Amino acid sequence: MGGPALHVTYLSEGLADRGYDTTLVVGELARGEGSMAFVAESRGIKTVRLSSLSREIAPLRDLVALLRLTRFIREQRPRIVHTHTAKAGAIGRVAAVLAGGEPKPIVIHTFHGHVLRGYFGPIRTFGFLTLERLLARVSTKLVAVSPEVRDELVSLGVAPSEKFAVVRLGVELAERVRDSDRAETRRQLGLPPERFVIGWVGRMTAVKRVDDAIEAFRILLDRGVDATLCLVGDGPDRDQLERRAKELGVIRHCLFLGYQEEMGGWFAAFDAFALPSANEGTPVSVIEALAAGCPVVATRVGGVPDVVDDGRTGFLVDSGDTTALANRLEQLAADPDLRERFSRAGKESVASRYAVGRLVDDVDRLYRELLP
Repeated sequence: MGGPALHVTYLSEGLADRGYDTTLVVGELARGEGSMAFVAESRGIKTVRLSSLSREIAPLRDLVALLRLTRFIREQRPRIVHTHTAKAGAIGRVAAVLAGGEPKPIVIHTFHGHVLRGYFGPIRTFGFLTLERLLARVSTKLVAVSPEVRDELVSLGVAPSEKFAVVRLGVELAERVRDSDRAETRRQLGLPPERFVIGWVGRMTAVKRVDDAIEAFRILLDRGVDATLCLVGDGPDRDQLERRAKELGVIRHCLFLGYQEEMGGWFAAFDAFALPSANEGTPVSVIEALAAGCPVVATRVGGVPDVVDDGRTGFLVDSGDTTALANRLEQLAADPDLRERFSRAGKESVASRYAVGRLVDDVDRLYRELLP
């Protein structure tokens, strides 16, 4: 689900074209969450589903997942084991070590962000930080999706800078963000042409701080801005967020649209895109918004500053500062010419920087440097 799902799918396809034989091992999503498996299926990517592997911590299921993955690695004897995301990264790297045998596989882990800030309380965070430091020792190379993510991990003591490579995401933007009829999309949503429409896209969890977007939106309405907030996505916090919108008296002006496979039309309907997260790696939703010509107001966290050029393609604000978020959205609402300048600059900024071909080139180069 989300950016890492797109990343590994496009990467698997691109590496196959370079002569690599890849197998993508995937886990299970939480009940009720939409899956991006259709992206891999549409490309004929060879996948193995590990039903015991899930995002949540579950000691018995995690042990089963570890044993099954260890056996699978023993059977396949891969030259490279490349893991993505925190949970799969931990189990995958331990399994690669337990599988034993010679030659030992090259072990690479990509940090698409991290869970070491903004996710858990101090005790659990310390436990995960200790685990990441240990896992770094058994990793041949660590990959960060932006210089900011690398620098955060270095400052947290996960590993020294020389152990990291920076490989930015690659996204098939022409496929993900197709030209769509703005007027028709708005008509379907019941939104008039003059309405200022703010979009948010993602998984509704605490670290995304979607409630900050709702609170900033209330400030905007209180200032007399004719606006609608469109929330595209689902997750464990959805019910709570709908209740919060009711408490703030803005529910009539919010559209909770649920998970959507096709995003092109939604971005076309937005005048601005808001991302108030407490932590991010490289947010694919922001890359897609910029590619669609949608100005972004986002928090200055993780790899976001690597994507959003503050004052050129959008605005950056501090995490938790809902007034600043509202101020910047109000500025965009009042200035169509500013939105147009940001729109043009945003499209130009992401086209080549986050191309899939560049991603595959970078990873292919890294693999060849590490292979004996």
